[in-house]
Amino acid sequence: MKNFFLYILLFSGLCGHAQFGTQIFSKDPIINMENFDKQRTHWGYFLGFNSYGFKIDYKTTPQVDIIEQSTTGFNVGLVGNLRIFEHLDLRFEPGLYYTQRNLIYTDPALINSWDKLREVKSTYIHFPLLLKFSATRTGNIKPYLVGGLSRTLNFDANERVKDDNITGDRFRMKTWTNNWEIGAGIDIYFEYFKFSPSIRGVFGLGDELVRDNDPNSPYTGNIESLRTRAVLVNFTFH
Repeated sequence: MKNFFLYILLFSGLCGHAQFGTQIFSKDPIINMENFDKQRTHWGYFLGFNSYGFKIDYKTTPQVDIIEQSTTGFNVGLVGNLRIFEHLDLRFEPGLYYTQRNLIYTDPALINSWDKLREVKSTYIHFPLLLKFSATRTGNIKPYLVGGLSRTLNFDANERVKDDNITGDRFRMKTWTNNWEIGAGIDIYFEYFKFSPSIRGVFGLGDELVRDNDPNSPYTGNIESLRTRAVLVNFTFH
């Protein structure tokens, strides 16, 4: 969540800079792409980066068995937009998300450093279905809020692999997961295209962990649930 708020501040600064850049050239800017949003449907693509993590609930509290280290991953995908009415759109944004999370275990039973570290690399195909609530356009700027549900396919889940953390250095997760998402963005209209930076939080709805074969495993035995938390920053071009 700290990362989420940090990205919000950075994103707000970017949006403010973009708006300032629009105003600095003219007090009365020429309205670009005036009828673009009146289309029933339009398409685009996005590039961006992400920071994925986990929300871990333990069976024994307040003991903390795992120290998590997040890394920055990247995103790429497509955008399909359906106009419902003036201030409401339905969006489908399928994309490829690559990320890595490092889990460091503090259990004293794990003596060697390589036993304490598990690198959780994930390649996701992400399928969000979102509602976009837009404010009234001002000049070439239009802020919006977005929220909805998503379903995610994890190609690196290892769900069906029999070797677990103890026998095969395998961190296993469920292949399919469900999430809810909420975020904000801003549409910036240029002469030939619309640019939309956005930030979004992703919150897993269910337990994603596949437990080790040993119920007392130091890697999974004390975990009640493990759910995805992520911050996505996308730069969309229409």
